[in-house]
Parts: sequence; structure tokens; C-alpha cells
Amino acid sequence: MGQSGSKKRSRRTLTTVNEDAAGLDVGSTFHVVAVPADRADQHVRTFRSFTADLHALADWLEEVEVTTIAMESTGVYWIPVYEILEQRGFEVLLVNARDTKNVPGRKTDVNDAQWLQQLHQHGLLRGSFRPRDELMGLRAYLRHRDRVLDYSASHIQHMQKALMQMNVQLHHVLTDITGATGMKIIRSIVDGNHDPAILASFRDARCKASLETIQAALTGNFREEHLFALRQSLELYDFYRSKIEECDKEIELALAILNAAREAPAEAIPKVRHARGRNEPSFNVREALYTLLGADLSQVHGLGPYSVLRLVGECGDDMTRWPTAKHFTSWLSLAPGNKISGGRVLSSKTRRSSNRAAVLLRIAAVNVGRTQTALGAFYRRLASRTGKAKAVTATARKIAVLFYNALRFGMKYVDPGQDYYEERYRKRVLANLQRRAEQLGYSLVGNTPASGQGVS
Repeated sequence: MGQSGSKKRSRRTLTTVNEDAAGLDVGSTFHVVAVPADRADQHVRTFRSFTADLHALADWLEEVEVTTIAMESTGVYWIPVYEILEQRGFEVLLVNARDTKNVPGRKTDVNDAQWLQQLHQHGLLRGSFRPRDELMGLRAYLRHRDRVLDYSASHIQHMQKALMQMNVQLHHVLTDITGATGMKIIRSIVDGNHDPAILASFRDARCKASLETIQAALTGNFREEHLFALRQSLELYDFYRSKIEECDKEIELALAILNAAREAPAEAIPKVRHARGRNEPSFNVREALYTLLGADLSQVHGLGPYSVLRLVGECGDDMTRWPTAKHFTSWLSLAPGNKISGGRVLSSKTRRSSNRAAVLLRIAAVNVGRTQTALGAFYRRLASRTGKAKAVTATARKIAVLFYNALRFGMKYVDPGQDYYEERYRKRVLANLQRRAEQLGYSLVGNTPASGQGVS
């Protein structure tokens, strides 16, 4: 029964934002695509993952006049179909599976494709970040180089294990067994030289351990099976190092292509020495990046040239993709992920993320914590108060903001120094104490005139 004058409930419908939208559920052997129901009698179709079928998929989407497609980033299966559809002129939206969770109920590939199509049609999906196409090749080379580095590192462990089985305590007298001295000793052992005196003669003058200590450490039990393991580990290590050099050549070429249409900055590159690590590319990364970015971001403490190169590979060189630095740090999962209900903050922990750029920034934060700089002082102060985990996140966020401002606005980084940060912190603590004392009806009195500045 209804009462006269009662208000009728108004049905609200979602606004259609993308009329020509399709949803694509990606799989390893086949893909399911859904288009608007009025575009075709069979508006949900399945295509195999072979290249010819992907082109047939693109042909069908053109036939039903679809212009934009939403798809999940499933493993690496999305890459071929994404690239083919993008080459055919479609607007492809790569979305995070976290943002496309289906409503409770039956889950099938068809339902997933239809759900993606509906969400995309109403403009409820956000695309994941991808650098411009010219940088995708650089990113692929850098990621592959990191993988090959990991492979070579595993064979360093194999060499050390073989040496330990022979009771050759090389790692106890050398900081790095793959340094110049360590590799000379290992290669000599593999070549059949097992005399501790001769092996110890390769000792570098800067080595802290004495000649007698090194000779004692190199006296071992050289059994054939352990020598065989050491020989193969060394060969595999050398093989992967040669592959890393090949990666460096491709990365250098990719940077040269990116810089081909750019003019070198008018200002000369700042004269700041960065000792090149053994795992860094063999060419001059700073100069290539200075031409590409127009700024030397390795001036920021904690960021070396190779770290900046990897960050550019992950984030690109166009910071306008993020409206503000807060958007950038949120994308990196370095900003608080506030959960508020009923006016109460339930949680403000940062979101879990596998963002590679965030990992690089966290490593930079740990490194900068050992420096006598303003960022280092900030890290140590925060670590003593809230713990190292939160200090790493907060310092990584600061470095991310510096990286964003340098690329977006051309801001130059100038380190104010550790003393400047400590003085600012002291003044802030004194101001808080002064305000608290006044609220309680007291006043602060300094012990000495020097330490009592600004208090009474």
C-alpha cells in the first residue's frame, strides 16, 4: 500500500563513460573478450593465444567498432596481446587485478570479461602506469641485466662453498673474493697452483690481513671433486659476466637512441666523483642521463648514476603523469594508506607493494643513513624513535619527492648538512617544550646563555 504524496524512489543508473569499451580476460592458452551486448549477436568470444588469433581478435574488435579495451595484468601473458592491440591503434587499459575483483558468486572467464567490460564502460577502472614506448626497451634491458646479475651472484656463492669445502678461508682475509686479489687467487687454484706461499703473493698492499695470515688461510685440502665444483662455478661466473657486458652495450645503445633527438644541456655536468661499482654498467651513465634528463640526479645523496638509471627505467622521464609529489609517493606505496571509519583512523600503514622503484628508493634510504648529511641525520633520528623499518620508508619517501621535484620542476638538490638538520630539530623540540610549559603555567630556563637562546 502506498500513501498519497509519498515520494517515489528514484533509480540511479551509472553513467556510460566509454561507449566503445571491451573487457579482455587474459589466459595462458586463450583469451576471452566481451563487448557491449548491442554490438554483436555473440558479444562474448574466445580466441586462442597464438599470434594469428590475436590479430583475428583485433580484426573482430575493429568490426564491432570497439576503440578501448580493459585487461588485467596476468603474469606475462598480457604482454603479447597488449602490444598487438596497441599497434593496431586501440586504447588499451592495463588494470591491477586488485581493482577488478568480481562480486561474490560464480567465477568464470566469461564472467570476468563481462565484469571488466562493465567497469570500463562506466569509467570505474584506472590504468596502470607504463612509460612511453621509447623507454620500454630500456626498462626491459635493465630488468634483464638485474636478472643476469642475480645469476652471477649465485655462482659467487658456489665458488665460496667449494673453497670452504677445501678449507680455504679466503673470505675471512678478503672483503670481496671477486675483487682483483680474490679472482687472481681463485684462477691460480683452478690452474693447479696450490702452494699457499705463491697464492699469498697475490695479496694487495691495501689488504689489512698480514701475509702470514693470508698464507695460513690459503692452506687447504685440495680434493679433486671440490676443485671440479670450483672450476665450473668460475666458468659460469665468467660466462654471466660476459652476458652483463653485452647487456651494457644494449643499454648504452638504447640511451643513445633516446638522446639522438636531444641537445646536450648548455651547462657542463657537475664535477662530482662517483666511484663506479663492479656491478654498474661499463659506460659513462652520468653523461647519458644528464643529456636525457637535463639534470644530474646523482647529486641527491643515496642515488648513484646506476640507481637513477634504473629509476628512470621504472618511472620514466615524464613526471607530469602524476599531478603532485603526493600522487607519485602514493603510487610507490611510500605514503600512508589511511583506513578511516566513523571518523577514526583504523590504520595508516603503507600498502604492500612489489614496485621496483620503491625497492630502489628503500635501498637508497638505507645507504644514505650511513652518510653525514641532512638525509642521514633524518634517518638516524627517526630510526632511534620509531625503528629502522619506518625510518627507511620515511627517508625513501623524501628521496622520492626530491627525485620528482628535480625532474618535474628542475629543482636542484643542495644538501644543507647534518648540523643544519640537528639545529632545526633542536629548535623544534625547544619550541614544543616552551608551548607545553606555558600551558601548564611554567617557563623554561636555559642552563647557559648559549643553550638558552629563545627560552626564558
